[in-house]
Amino acid sequence: MPEYRPRKTLFNPELRRRGIYILPNLFTTAALFSGFFAIVQAMNDKFEAAAVAIFIAMLFDGLDGRVARLTRTQSAFGAEYDSLSDMVSFGAAPALVIYEWALKDLGKLGWIAAFIFCVGAALRLARFNTNIGVVDKRYFQGLPSPAAAALVAGLVWVLIDFEWNGSEARWYAFVLTLFAGVSMVTSLRYYSGKDINLRKSVPFIIVVAIALGFALVSTHPPGVLFTLFLAYALSGYVIAAVDRFDRRKKLARPE
Repeated sequence: MPEYRPRKTLFNPELRRRGIYILPNLFTTAALFSGFFAIVQAMNDKFEAAAVAIFIAMLFDGLDGRVARLTRTQSAFGAEYDSLSDMVSFGAAPALVIYEWALKDLGKLGWIAAFIFCVGAALRLARFNTNIGVVDKRYFQGLPSPAAAALVAGLVWVLIDFEWNGSEARWYAFVLTLFAGVSMVTSLRYYSGKDINLRKSVPFIIVVAIALGFALVSTHPPGVLFTLFLAYALSGYVIAAVDRFDRRKKLARPE
């Protein structure tokens, strides 16, 4: 008598995880297109448009994961596709934009700095994929690649807005590109915001803060965004310094 095997239903969670869902992957595709568009614009010497495209890619990248969680359409395919999109939009695109705008005037130092950023993004994404479920979800380990890309693109955008050219900014670009690339592969903790549940009610003060944030950004988008992401990039080092101070204080305290 053949062995009985229960039929798989349409609501089997395993089938849901293996499926390919249109909605979140549309946002991922939009992020990938924005990163590709940034590369094309940089090749055409339209660096301000390239920088803005990287910020748009960041916006779409933030939406795809949120939409997948809210609609319960997470999948292994989506996770892999998102990582590949991130490598283009937040690894290759910012490195090429900053190189074409300022770093190529530094010769070998320029492309080495751009490569360090690019490989830092690749290592950061690989570590993120392998550490899922291991690290504290409230914090990222190392500067997230979208934030690093926004830092580099923000520098390009804000300095162009102040009518700087790439040659004048090459050393600033060199230092910031190295800083962003190295920060991605550190073990510093950065707040992730993943403990915020959008399906639950939030305090009124958070809604007010979001409204004020939009109002602040609208006053001078390149300057405000660059300042915010620079502060976020430095926050990991501040958290590390505070943690180290607390440990020393505990060790010095008599039993």
